[in-house]
Parts: sequence; structure tokens; C-alpha cells
Amino acid sequence: MSNPAFRIVNIVGARPNMMKVAPLLAEMRRHAELQPVLVHTGQHYDYSMSRVFFDQLNMPEPDYNLEVGSGTHHAQTAEIIKRFGELMEENRPDMVLVVGDVNSTVGCALVAAKESIPIVHVEAGLRSFDRGMPEEINRVLTDAISNLLFTTEESGNQNLAAEGVSADRVFFVGNLMIDSLIGALEAARRSALRSKLGVRKKGYAVLTLHRPSNVDDPHQLARTMAALAEIAKEIPILFPVHPRTQQKILASGFNGTRVWDGETPVAPSGIWTMPPAAYLDFLGLVDSAAMVMTDSGGIQEETTYLGIPCLTYRNNTERPVTVTMGTNRLVGADPGNLVKHATEVLRNRAPSNGASGHVPPPLWDGKAAPRIVGILKDYLNARRSSTTAVYV
Repeated sequence: MSNPAFRIVNIVGARPNMMKVAPLLAEMRRHAELQPVLVHTGQHYDYSMSRVFFDQLNMPEPDYNLEVGSGTHHAQTAEIIKRFGELMEENRPDMVLVVGDVNSTVGCALVAAKESIPIVHVEAGLRSFDRGMPEEINRVLTDAISNLLFTTEESGNQNLAAEGVSADRVFFVGNLMIDSLIGALEAARRSALRSKLGVRKKGYAVLTLHRPSNVDDPHQLARTMAALAEIAKEIPILFPVHPRTQQKILASGFNGTRVWDGETPVAPSGIWTMPPAAYLDFLGLVDSAAMVMTDSGGIQEETTYLGIPCLTYRNNTERPVTVTMGTNRLVGADPGNLVKHATEVLRNRAPSNGASGHVPPPLWDGKAAPRIVGILKDYLNARRSSTTAVYV
């Protein structure tokens, strides 16, 4: 009698999770001995922030949707733990796999640890060394309780070693975000959004802004928007606005943005806001942009692979390889520095790190998913053999 397939619960909750889990699910389904289960916590519940990514990444419908919704960090994390804990009591898997650094990551990992279910953390070891970032707390805690830790760059290996994590639990496998990007790039380049916007290739900038450090302080937000308005005199800035950021900008009273109506081409200058873009549309915009300004993590990786100048509007980055080997510049949180570096990019000066962006970091080759699945199979088979041997 053959052994039953290994049940691996894969967790998604926010947009970046979906782009990382999609290639993993596709690879797992190629192996008869694996039974992937998809759990969506519902951390991002708006269609534009969640459902559309399932459609465009060809992901199956979630097997379970916990429908947690929004809330404060502690309330949302507590609700994830409660609902995922109830699910694990009813449907115990062989393994729980979490990705990234959102509340769903740490919440589901904590449940698995309490239930003695092996935990896999994909994108482990990244550190900003800023405990003021909620994501940093999530990263550190998840890594501390995970059984297998998959890293995307050498800094992850070094950080985990410094924290005392045994080397036999750490695997450098590459970047699942790049797996998805490579698979989607051709379709993204066919997106009609840039044509509707009426912007030419390399004739605009893309902006994302959502970190609490940038948008929660009214003074910092006002200074930031003023700096962006200065940059927008030189080039139109396309700004898919995160819902939380939109609320903060409205509350600040800033009136220097123009709302794109969905059809009329944008003017040669100005900050043009629009709803969050679908994955393929956003990737298409980034791929043809003159530069990207962001406080996000994953976009630093996407721009590095695509060779697009990226200005990271933060005092730190948990993805240092995007600076040392990529096209990312860490410009700090001073609005004046943002204007200075944006002006340099627009004058066609090379990124300050001297990188061309044409050679991606090691193992960013679109093959991270097969590497991960191979390791998971070896681990699960070894556990099964060890358990069976006890009763021989």
C-alpha cells in the first residue's frame, strides 16, 4: 500500500505573498506525492489588493479563506491565530509554509509551532535592523520558530548565522518573486494601461507609498508630498494609491494630486493617483518607467531584476543585494534627498552604486520553486522514514 501524499498548507494573506506562493503551488502540483493546500487569511480583502492577483497569477481558488479583514496589527494577528488555530485542529497537515513578513506569516507560524507542525519560512533571514517596523518583528519571530528557512540572498544566510540558526536548516534557493516576474513579464508588456494613460516608455515615474513611518506622521507626509510635487514638475508621477495611504493624504488636506479618470491621458507633469493596479498592469508600468520611488520591499527586487532605477524612501532596507548588485538607491526619509536623487536619475546619471542592473543577483533565475520543492520532499520523506523506523 502506497503512502498518502504529504499535505502542505501554504499561507497567503497580502499581495506579495501571492506572487511568491503562485510558482510554488504550480511546482507542487507536478509531484504526485505532494498535496498542496492553499489558505488565504483574508488580510488583504479588497479585490484590487487580492482577488485579481489570484486571477492573473493563475492561482487556484483557496481551499480555505479565513476572512480576517483589516484591523490593528495586534487585533489582526490575534484573529489570524484564532481562526487558523481552529482550522489546524480540524485539518492537521504535514507542514505549514509561510512567506514574507506580514501578520499572516507570523500568526500562522505561531499556530504551527504550538501544534508541533513543521514550519517552512520562505524569504527568511532578511533584516532591516529596525524594530520600529512591524515587518521586522514578524521576520525575527518567524525565523526563530521555523524548521526550514529558505533565503533569497547571502545577507539572509549571514543574519541567520549571527542569530544562531543551525546551518543545516538554512537553504539559499533564490527568489520566488522573480519566478513570478519572469513568468508574467511577457503578458505584462502587453498591458494596455500605459496606452490608456498616454505616457511614453521611460517618460514617467512610478510611486508607491504606504509605510507608517512615511504616511502616519502628518508633518512627514506633508513634506513628502511637497517633494513629490517638485519632482512631478519634471516628469509625471503615476501613483497607484494604497487604500491606507489614500486616507492619510485626504486627511492631510494635500491637494497637489490629480486623479486619473481611467481613460483620459495624463498631462506631461503632476502626481496622478489611481486605484491599486493589478499585478500585470503594475509590472508593465514598472518595466517601462524612467524610475520608481517606493518604500516597499518587493519592488526593490523587481526593479533590480528589470534594471529600472529605484529610489527607496527609507532609512534602511532588508534587501541589501538590491543596492550592492542592483539598481536600488537607499535615499533615506529626508524629502530633500528624494528630490536630489530623483533629479540625478532624470539627468541620466548612473546609480550611485555603479550597477547596471542587467545581471541579476545569484539564483534570481526563475527556478527557485523547483529548488524549494525538492528540499521539502527530502525533508518530509526523511521525517516519514524516521517515524516509521521507531515502530519497526
